[in-house]
Amino acid sequence: MTFDLQLSLSDLLLMLPELWVTLWICVVLCVDFLMPRLSQRTIAALSVGGMAVALLVLLGFYASGTHGMLFKGMFALDGLALFFKIFVVGTATLVILASIDYVGRFRFFKSEYYFLVMMAALGMMFMASANDLLSVFVTLEFSTFGFYVLVAYLRDDLRSSEAGLKFFILGIFAAALLVYGISLVYGETGTFLFATIAAGGADLTPGLAVGWLLIFAALGFKIGAVPLHSWIPDTYQGAPTPITAYLSIAPKGAAFAILLRIFFATLIVFKPQWVWLMIGTAILSMLYGNIVAIAQKNIKRMLAYSGIAQIGNILIGMATGTTMGAEAVLFYLLTYLFANLGAFAVVIAFSQTSHSDEIEDYSGLSRRSPFLAFAMLIFLLSLAGVPPLAGFIGKIYVFAAAIKEELYALITVGLISIVISMYYYIIVVKKMYINEPTDPSPIPVPEALKAVIYVCLAGTLLLGMWPQPFMNFAVSAASIFSGLSGDSAVAGLLP
Repeated sequence: MTFDLQLSLSDLLLMLPELWVTLWICVVLCVDFLMPRLSQRTIAALSVGGMAVALLVLLGFYASGTHGMLFKGMFALDGLALFFKIFVVGTATLVILASIDYVGRFRFFKSEYYFLVMMAALGMMFMASANDLLSVFVTLEFSTFGFYVLVAYLRDDLRSSEAGLKFFILGIFAAALLVYGISLVYGETGTFLFATIAAGGADLTPGLAVGWLLIFAALGFKIGAVPLHSWIPDTYQGAPTPITAYLSIAPKGAAFAILLRIFFATLIVFKPQWVWLMIGTAILSMLYGNIVAIAQKNIKRMLAYSGIAQIGNILIGMATGTTMGAEAVLFYLLTYLFANLGAFAVVIAFSQTSHSDEIEDYSGLSRRSPFLAFAMLIFLLSLAGVPPLAGFIGKIYVFAAAIKEELYALITVGLISIVISMYYYIIVVKKMYINEPTDPSPIPVPEALKAVIYVCLAGTLLLGMWPQPFMNFAVSAASIFSGLSGDSAVAGLLP
């Protein structure tokens, strides 16, 4: 297999967001090296500015309908790629903002923190455009390297070191599964390219089935689906809280970009075989995540198990194998971004003052900080799926897609899981609004962190009360799957 790697200027423009982020990472490193007395807040401001420019370029690409292929189809810039690039860059920008005061407490390597956050974002941007198995492996591992360091960034905290070690060991195991799966698929098909594999119409031989199963297992590790979830609770608890927020959203979104390309495009002819895999994983994730979350005393661990259950909800859309299901998956990820990142932003603000992540210490939060208590209330209710918030609309669309495919058992489990989740979310709300505080001192909220919470509140409320523009965004991104069975009825359900 030979590749003509000669690129014109117009070709390079398709990679302009990635090239810009790469350049800006170098700028930030040089500024930090040449001006060591520069405050970490200035480095953070530079990082936010650079990511904001990348976000504007991506929005410009979306508005102008810029699409194309590079490297003989290995790099795809289409609606799906643009959706996830915007998703990742937006998340990274908010995480950097939420980290400014948190990073101020570090003794060493403050500026390097922002470099690693942007490096991880760059890897995930390439993941969104990965259109062959070789690119999937390279970009996925590239994005993960930064997280290996970031999770263990609190050098004086044994829990952070333990979390980093566990994440690294299990991450290497997932990488091994991915490589072995790719080798089996290549051996059966003779190509890495998704389009060529789909056009080849190969039979689902045992070797091919095992290969794709191993690839799904590796990606299941990245999204934290049961039974490949074991790294999530300890990693979430031990990692710096802004990195926990980052891990809970951006890598999962990038992994879903690859899952959608594989199952909704490359393997759609084998849908009757893989749909049961999606159904089983969704049911296990929803039930296990919600049931185990009830027993948690640490709010980061509770949100970790809640995240596992949310992934189960998203997998309902994956199980449909339709255009409508793809649209529902994308919209649900947007609702999850704002609600989950907002909840972790509240956790960051609370822990910086109380130095605790225990749920019991949230008692009386409404008296200590009415703003934080109200924000956490909105975010938790959205995660639970209470109307008229974003989470409710997201769940409605996922269930609507499943109803069209008559996946009634899956919907029943989804409804049961919503009831279970309400219980442990309400426990936190009860402690914030009914219990008396053990420490009545007020909780200050830094301005940068307050801005992140406001953005997440606005997103949670807007997606619930005015979902049309965001759903149009999801419909446009999922248009590459327009040939699937099942119409694009999600947009038609909107008022």
